[in-house]
Amino acid sequence: MDLVEYEVVGAVARITLNRPPVNALNGELIADIDEAIGMAEDDAVRAVVITGHKHFAAGADIKRFVDSFESDANEPQASGLAAVVRRLENLEKPTIAAIPGYALGGGLELAMGADFRYMADDAKVGQPEILLGIIPGAGGTQRLQRLIGYQAAKHLNMSGRHVPADEALALGIADKVVPAGDLVATAMADAAEWASGPTKGYAAVKRAMGEGFGRPIDAAMEVERDAFSWVFGTDDAKTGILAFVNKEKPDFTGR
Repeated sequence: MDLVEYEVVGAVARITLNRPPVNALNGELIADIDEAIGMAEDDAVRAVVITGHKHFAAGADIKRFVDSFESDANEPQASGLAAVVRRLENLEKPTIAAIPGYALGGGLELAMGADFRYMADDAKVGQPEILLGIIPGAGGTQRLQRLIGYQAAKHLNMSGRHVPADEALALGIADKVVPAGDLVATAMADAAEWASGPTKGYAAVKRAMGEGFGRPIDAAMEVERDAFSWVFGTDDAKTGILAFVNKEKPDFTGR
């Protein structure tokens, strides 16, 4: 991987985008992110932080759009990025996007694939594709409305404006805002806490909520029952229940 740094600290994988100056998303960077997420699927990794040098990702590499016109392609990189975001979303462990600088367009779409978003206090997010006469193609119209509500998401997608960290927190895009210098350390510390918990239980929550969202209640409850049945048979469930009965602190292994 030439454009992404991958490091495991304890049980936490840190994925850092490094394509100066702003981590514009081209095919090579998207492929490297995909490879890093694949590495983080290792069971020894129990939480993930994804971040970037100076900026998270300031959108797509617009110059590649011109190439796509010349080759008659009508969705440059969008389907590839959408698959990578979905792979991040489907990781069966807690994930945090730590956002420095800008997370715009595909950058915000990538961040929305994580369970939680931490922003530096001087960071900005947005879906500015409309300013180019196009729309998001990797989940910006869909995940954003699930995250902050239909009307607020419609306004951001139709205005293309950049949202500062304090407003992103109020809207629910960000889960935490911290000083820029503390961003990655805070995300890594919180990820380490998640990594010590019942990893399969977290996976069951993600599965039940992700697959149940928007379904009629009976169908959604079926999804929840299936997830409950699955997680009840895990080692962590036995550990947690026995620890409670014995008035002990559970030592979850993530299995």
